[in-house]
Amino acid sequence: MSSLTPLSAPSQQDEPLYFVGIDWAATEHAVCVLDQDGRTTAAFTIAHTATGFSALATRLGKLGPVEQIPVAIERPDGRLVDALLEAGHPVMPVKPNAIKTWRESEAPSGAKSDPGDAAVIADYLRMRIHRLRPATPFTGQTKAVRTVARTRGDLVDARVAATNQLAALLDAYWPGAKEIFAKICSPIALAFLTQYPTAASAASLTEHHLAEFCTDQGYSGKKPAAVLLARLRSAPAGVTDPAHCEGIRAAILAQVGVLTSLNTAIKTLDRSLAQTMQAHPDGEIFRSFPRAGTINAAQILAAWGDARDAFDHPDAVCALAGITPVTKASGKQRGVSFRWACNKRFRVALTTFAANSRLASPWAAEIYDRARASGKDHPHAVRILARAWVRVMWRCWQNGTAYDAALHGGARHRLDQQVAA
Repeated sequence: MSSLTPLSAPSQQDEPLYFVGIDWAATEHAVCVLDQDGRTTAAFTIAHTATGFSALATRLGKLGPVEQIPVAIERPDGRLVDALLEAGHPVMPVKPNAIKTWRESEAPSGAKSDPGDAAVIADYLRMRIHRLRPATPFTGQTKAVRTVARTRGDLVDARVAATNQLAALLDAYWPGAKEIFAKICSPIALAFLTQYPTAASAASLTEHHLAEFCTDQGYSGKKPAAVLLARLRSAPAGVTDPAHCEGIRAAILAQVGVLTSLNTAIKTLDRSLAQTMQAHPDGEIFRSFPRAGTINAAQILAAWGDARDAFDHPDAVCALAGITPVTKASGKQRGVSFRWACNKRFRVALTTFAANSRLASPWAAEIYDRARASGKDHPHAVRILARAWVRVMWRCWQNGTAYDAALHGGARHRLDQQVAA
């Protein structure tokens, strides 16, 4: 992981002996090794296999002490990064955009190749190493939380896409089925579509039949069957042509099957995430914040990590999460803009928590309201609140203590004001 804060200058004994650049690919990786003067010592390729990783570690190990042979790669994680960290190499994740800019300055012709990219990455490392921060390996428990949280996030995105596809299908051929229940990806809506996949199949549906269906499904909504049936009948009529309905039926049932499987998988991962957070030493810290819950807390922990020396200040966390602005100044001009380069998952996790925290923390609500009163829009105000929460989170994380509003000076002061009022 990287930070805006540079590392302190290494001692002469710790000065790198060689600089390794790796151009990552799916099946084969190009490797370039430069000496301290920028001369190419070695250039080769390795396969993306256990044998290839072992050969790389052996070859680099022959050059000298591994702690003095840093490696730069355009990935913050993965099996190759794990193998290099386990071998003892300082691994420096570099941003692809930075390498692209560096390459264009070195090769104005636009020439590009995998071995050439590896050399560019190695040279970037050699010249910029004092501005880079080595990746800190996560513990197995944090990797477990990160794997489950990211997979769950991907499945939620897939569910959104599948829901939109089903909605488009219903809009075209069976609009009433989309209107009857609030969410078409909910279990009861999918059960309804399984039983009535076309307009023709629901042509004879009565209020009594619908009431029985809702009872069988354990429907907990407050709308009676008469209201639900009225929604169904008031929507535009669906396709009833028998030949066409066969195709519609197959398409809708296929989409329903996809959503049912996704719902089941997400619930399974929810249970797994609860277990991994329970077992993680820092799990209770992140779950202790107002309205963090288990899922959102796991998303924050997955990106935050568990290495205390990785972030020497809360601002480093804010920069990684993209909730601090970027200042650009030139001559008499100065501007502050949105930070695009960041860990997008981390930003979503922190801003989601910050927005929810307003409902349980008067201190958080006051910060948000103050930002809105000053003219900030909702996303900007939420990022301001997220920065305030990061300072509190960082202190709790560094001390290894759960959040307690009674010990939080700002929250306690706000509570005292409410009591006095």
